[in-house]
Amino acid sequence: MKLSIIIPAYNEAGTICEVLTSLEAVRFPVDHEVVIVDDASLDRTREVITQYSGSGKPVRLFTNPGNLGKGSSVRRGLAEALGDIVIVQDADLEYDPRDIPALIQPIVDGKAEAVYGTRFRRRRWPEKMAFQNWVANKVLNTAANLLFRAQLTDVSCGYKAVRTDLLRSLALRCRGFEFCFEVTAKLKNRGVRIEELPISYEARNRKEGKKIRHKDFFIALWTLLRYRFES
Repeated sequence: MKLSIIIPAYNEAGTICEVLTSLEAVRFPVDHEVVIVDDASLDRTREVITQYSGSGKPVRLFTNPGNLGKGSSVRRGLAEALGDIVIVQDADLEYDPRDIPALIQPIVDGKAEAVYGTRFRRRRWPEKMAFQNWVANKVLNTAANLLFRAQLTDVSCGYKAVRTDLLRSLALRCRGFEFCFEVTAKLKNRGVRIEELPISYEARNRKEGKKIRHKDFFIALWTLLRYRFES
């Protein structure tokens, strides 16, 4: 069994090397590969990745022809993935790669098909998370639970581990940050049980490069509504 870690990256020259170094230090329970999709970055992201991978690291780099969005980058990475399990790792420093082994273990053991991280199991309000982001998370999570009869605590969490064949079968169409919501909607429409496990989280703000915007909340909500009745 093999794990594919997909990293969508856009203007992350300041953090991508640290993320890759952190991944390298993790002891995974299965073989793994790192698939990076650069979304036409305007900074030195590609150069930093190329320098890092030049020393024989297990990193595969692909580049979008233009700035297509996170969802498009994840779909490109999924198409290129060689692993049996896929997880998305953001290129910033909000999520800790040391949480990945625990997230994929239920899939490795054949006890789950999809495992989400949750930032709300250990604390009600993650440290440094902006109030508006906290509210948005709660509203979207409530909407997902009501629409799909789910029992999730953090549908917006970026850490989602899914069996590769299952994820590919969902025929994803997402282009932006609505990836999390399309995946959740389509998994629940299939009747897939989603397990949640607590993770660490270090929120960052816009000055530190956070790219999600107010409009993404409405796109996410529309995505949940759109796929409510899709089988």
